[in-house]
Amino acid sequence: MFNRVLIANRGEIALRVIRACKEMGIETVAVFSEADRGSQYLELADQAFCVGPPKSIDSYLKFERIIAAAEASGADAIHPGYGFLAENSQFNEACRSSNFEFIGPSPEAMEKLGDKNTAREMAIAAKVPVVPGSDGLLESEADALEAAKKIGFPVLIKATAGGGGKGMRVALDEAALQTSLSQAKAEAKAAFGNAGVYLEKYIDRPRHVEVQVIADQHGNVCHLFERDCSAQRRHQKLVEESPSSRLPEATRKELCEAAVRMVKQANYHNAATVEFIVDQNDRFYFIEVNARIQVEHPVSELVTGIDLIQSQIRVAAGEKLPFTQADIIPRGAAIECRINAEDPDKNFQPCPGKIDRMYIPGGMGVRVDSHAHPGYVVPPYYDSMIAKIIVHRPTRDEAIECMLRALSELRITGIKTTASFQQTILRQKEFVDGTIDTKWIERELLPRLKQLA
Repeated sequence: MFNRVLIANRGEIALRVIRACKEMGIETVAVFSEADRGSQYLELADQAFCVGPPKSIDSYLKFERIIAAAEASGADAIHPGYGFLAENSQFNEACRSSNFEFIGPSPEAMEKLGDKNTAREMAIAAKVPVVPGSDGLLESEADALEAAKKIGFPVLIKATAGGGGKGMRVALDEAALQTSLSQAKAEAKAAFGNAGVYLEKYIDRPRHVEVQVIADQHGNVCHLFERDCSAQRRHQKLVEESPSSRLPEATRKELCEAAVRMVKQANYHNAATVEFIVDQNDRFYFIEVNARIQVEHPVSELVTGIDLIQSQIRVAAGEKLPFTQADIIPRGAAIECRINAEDPDKNFQPCPGKIDRMYIPGGMGVRVDSHAHPGYVVPPYYDSMIAKIIVHRPTRDEAIECMLRALSELRITGIKTTASFQQTILRQKEFVDGTIDTKWIERELLPRLKQLA
């Protein structure tokens, strides 16, 4: 087992890893930018090193500074968290070349799965259903048109690299294809340095359902069942839950088994999330694999009782998983709400600044993961999430009521947050009935709220 782990990240996920390591008797090393200097969670690490100015490109994304901090601290492993360098295969390789264990998959598996087109080919080889699409990347407009006619409009143009909805466009017809293709390529090039795109059949009103998987280096691969992340705005998840409501049991079983096959096909070790879309007839299709821990991992932890961060660390240290698939029995329902420093009344405009007052909810079934506190200054340089509220109750209806109670207890002053908007989502009949899809918030909820304003 490792003696000391450096966490190449910040905020909530850095604190989450620190806590997991402490319970395992492992010392921790934090890194921070000048914008995060003085953050209280840094005091919980055994060591902390400044890695540069506020902008992430000058600090948290600097390979050499992260590795220099690991060398200076005497760490023997590096946990990347999520975001920043978590899915960067070059950083992964740089860590291993510098004799630090990277707590994640091999660089080779990460690189293959990080390319959506390659991942799609691997899914096909693993007999995992994929959305009908183009045969490889599109070389020209003529190729795109030929593929679109074969697939049938509407089509979805997707960047082969990256995520978060960047480099993604819907083309309803031939006229829209040309414009959307050039826009998607330009955006992908700017965001990821890779202009490669491919086509998929556009699935109308899908649900986003993903499967949490953990695999060790001894051939053991287990899933921790599924999460439904259909409550989204602009491809960004707002509410996640497990299990997915209204998903037939037979489909759930097939979905989870397909995720395991996908991970085995990639010869993947450590935690991964295999993402799918589910159409209105409960048919599911592979989207991508996230080769890291996810923001919403606590949902899976609460329904299974398995600490995913500790599992990641044990797998990276070469240990066997201490459980089999038969040991993992989901219990109850869990819901997570991401609390962002944004103003819902101003088109979710980021709202950095000082938190004057912060009261954290608690009580039966409530967990809050947050690095924020009264007096904390939310910097403008990073993701706006400042907290995650996660609840776990015996039934979904009870979990919804528990979350509404927790959100009503949350008090944050000095900045605007999305907490009130989260309450609005959970009160809607469509959410309660489990009939929402990934575009429901933009298509129905926001226009409804605008009319009421």
